Amino acid sequence: MHETQIEKVAVIGAGTMGHGIAQVAAQSDYRVTLTDLDPQALERAQRKIAANLDKGVARGKLSEEHRAKTLANISISSNSSEALSGSGLVIEAVSESLALKQKIFSAAEALVAPTTILASNTSSLSLAAIAESLEHPQRLIGMHFFNPVHIMQLLEIVVHDRVSPACREAALAVARRMGKEPIVVKDSPGFASSRLGVVLGLEAMRMLEQGVADAAAIDTAMELGYKHPMGPLKLTDHVGLDVRLAIAEHLHRELGGDQYAPPQILRDKVARNELGRKTKKGFYDYGDAE
Repeated sequence: MHETQIEKVAVIGAGTMGHGIAQVAAQSDYRVTLTDLDPQALERAQRKIAANLDKGVARGKLSEEHRAKTLANISISSNSSEALSGSGLVIEAVSESLALKQKIFSAAEALVAPTTILASNTSSLSLAAIAESLEHPQRLIGMHFFNPVHIMQLLEIVVHDRVSPACREAALAVARRMGKEPIVVKDSPGFASSRLGVVLGLEAMRMLEQGVADAAAIDTAMELGYKHPMGPLKLTDHVGLDVRLAIAEHLHRELGGDQYAPPQILRDKVARNELGRKTKKGFYDYGDAE
């Protein structure tokens, strides 16, 4: 399927990444259905999308008309069959579990047309391994978005050996229509971004653990010294400490090397459910922040 034939996008998973992907797709004038088994997650996603759009209007980045049209483009459903029906592109944005992603894509393939593109937002798992669950693995591609999705320009297009050229080109065209700057990377552990970003984040945690500096100082060093828009510890809070831990463990298993070994401070915080913004506490405290 070519991008010009894609009119509807289905997004599976209404968490941090899922609602962000749904928002940028809707802002790009795709009809979008966001689906999740948890109705409360869908309601939270709707509130967060509306809040993001309100901020855009307040800052002069978005017109009231575009805000209204974006919201009108989005529907929600906890019925996957209903949500995926008629979709030209299905984007999965669930937790980093190979078995879960395989199960989701196997079920999705049975519900969509033969030409529908299937895309995973995985930040570290093998696309080839995910594709093993499919009858037509050539239709699966990686579309790795970055948080916050409505602000970050980068989109990693991850290609495995069996992906079709048409699928690759359609994914690139969708990325550009969404206003993203796509890069194409080979299917390998951590791709380009996670492999580099996780090392930086884990080293920042080790520095905090060793008392080199506090979290704010470490983040400021990268923001002002290296022009990073967000420091590595603050970014980890946005991504989720549990997500970062899962990625680090995966990379450590696949690639080895002490640089990928999760530090104890990360394991301890995850054990205490200090997962970042979503639990109001991570490397920073967020109080009553949404």
